[in-house]
Amino acid sequence: MSSLFPALTDSPAASPAERPALRFGERSLTYTELAAAAGALAGRIQGAGRVAVWATPTLETAVAVVAALLAGVPAVPLNPKSGDGELGHIIRDSAPTLVLTAPGAELPPALGDLERVDIDVRDQGPYAPATAAAAPAAVTAESPALVVYTSGTTGPPKGAVIPRRAIATTLDALADAWQWTGDDVLVHALPLFHVHGLILGILGPLRRGGSVRHLGRFTAEGVTQELNEGATMLFGVPTMYHRLAEALPDDPALAKALGRARLLVSGSAALPVHDHERIAAATGRRVIERYGMTETLMNTSVRADGEPRAGTVGVPLPGVELRLVEEDGSAVTAYDGETVGEIQVRGLNLFTEYLNRPDATAAAFTEDGWFRTGDMAVRDADGYVRIVGRKATDLIKSGGYKIGAGEIENALLEHPAVREAAVTGEPDDDLGERVVAWIVPADPQSPPTAGELSDHVAARLAPHKRPRVVHYLDALPRNDMGKIMKRALKHD
Repeated sequence: MSSLFPALTDSPAASPAERPALRFGERSLTYTELAAAAGALAGRIQGAGRVAVWATPTLETAVAVVAALLAGVPAVPLNPKSGDGELGHIIRDSAPTLVLTAPGAELPPALGDLERVDIDVRDQGPYAPATAAAAPAAVTAESPALVVYTSGTTGPPKGAVIPRRAIATTLDALADAWQWTGDDVLVHALPLFHVHGLILGILGPLRRGGSVRHLGRFTAEGVTQELNEGATMLFGVPTMYHRLAEALPDDPALAKALGRARLLVSGSAALPVHDHERIAAATGRRVIERYGMTETLMNTSVRADGEPRAGTVGVPLPGVELRLVEEDGSAVTAYDGETVGEIQVRGLNLFTEYLNRPDATAAAFTEDGWFRTGDMAVRDADGYVRIVGRKATDLIKSGGYKIGAGEIENALLEHPAVREAAVTGEPDDDLGERVVAWIVPADPQSPPTAGELSDHVAARLAPHKRPRVVHYLDALPRNDMGKIMKRALKHD
């Protein structure tokens, strides 16, 4: 199914042949070079069943995934920071026949039984789009493209089987929402073992015939340099944008570079409103947010031609049906920006199944095909969606109210003495649950008092949303994507 990458497989006249496709630091490949390297590797792995990809932030990882897609072979991206236990589970569950990796990479013992294939990104051997890119005739839009493992917060990671049509559907919907074209140059420093960094950050530009520049390691200096050298889009997670917001007051060059970008996009977790406003004030550019997950790819986004409303994830993408439901499964009918419900989605962007987990797959869907995201949100009358947290960790039922942790966290972050904040609920004999705040003070020697923070939240939101308990920490526990791991926050 060569249509995933028209720029690689169409006729030379229609292809941006000598345009840079990928750049990682000083190493780069044009479309011609990428087609040759990925085509040669595709020929080697065709018919191999699933292949594991040691997903370091390198050219080799990008070439490996493109080659697997050209060959019609499902790829299983592996997080190089995973421990042997988790890697062992993924290998047993997905049963790849090969592991694709950069030459010289040291692989852990969990991968020791797999045949290793070192990737030569300069392999410029014969490449025939009609053969290497066409893949077996059995490959269709429904064929598996990737098996991406979830974080496993409620048990061993589950492998979400992502079909080829979900990738194409999502990337084309984002092209519509973001006015994304082959003229765009994307810069990012995201890991390549998940949806954000790999599908959006690598496959997205390649599907459009544009370019991607990967920083390897995120720095404000790297972002400044790439935007000054022609990059038009920046993808990041809230931790990255927070660091940019912190650097802006003392870095006029960064402010100027960000102001030059066509699109600043944040995802994988909610970007605090405070950081939104600081970046907008310093650069004149507003960060837009989108909402997705491993199983659904992208569901919503603020549109490039829409209102960049801080604190929201925009409107459903073309082809995505979205609804909010009550705890009993009935649809929320009040789109008033206040009524909280669980997001359910339906569309061609969805995954096929959890690998080897028919029970989990069945439980994830309603009888009429809606996927239960587990994310809680409110929706405005004009369709904008605002995430208030995860059903399992961020929905607090206190005094008869349903409260989303996210809005309280945003209010706490507006306090000048708060550097980081997380909010959870804990059992309370009177209220059912009470609101608990976990704070990293801006000045550890002079933290804000619990009463001060409670009054601050009550004045901005409502009295029943104020924290009843405050804990002070040196840092919040976060995963590789910068998401706060609330299950690691232990109550006394």
